[in-house]
Amino acid sequence: MDSGEIAIRVRYAETDRMGLLHHANYLVYFEQGRTELLRAQGLTYRDIEDQGFYLVLTKVQVRYRRPAYYDDLLTLRTIVVRTTLVKIEHRYELLRDGVLVAEAETTLGCVDKSGKVQPLPENLRGTPDAV
Repeated sequence: MDSGEIAIRVRYAETDRMGLLHHANYLVYFEQGRTELLRAQGLTYRDIEDQGFYLVLTKVQVRYRRPAYYDDLLTLRTIVVRTTLVKIEHRYELLRDGVLVAEAETTLGCVDKSGKVQPLPENLRGTPDAV
């Protein structure tokens, strides 16, 4: 599965005094999107880590387009853009009623328990075109 969508309701604890979704919580939502995309493939981060593979965030870029507010019902679209031998690149679109609130890209690198770069497990690898 190369993409998936989940619904997220903005909780009060995730907002600031103005009722706006705090910028740091967008990253939590993006992680939730990646987690659910994995789950749809029948995997969890725990499964991967139990095999000795650790996916670490190496790059994040977020563009905030419109504010999100307490109690908004958002749709998060998570897309696998590219996989290589050692990394996975995702794109995210966070929408409210079909209108783009934020968009982002992340890169996850695969390392072993000591932090040394290692190849992704085969079930997460695409066609390796670069390292």
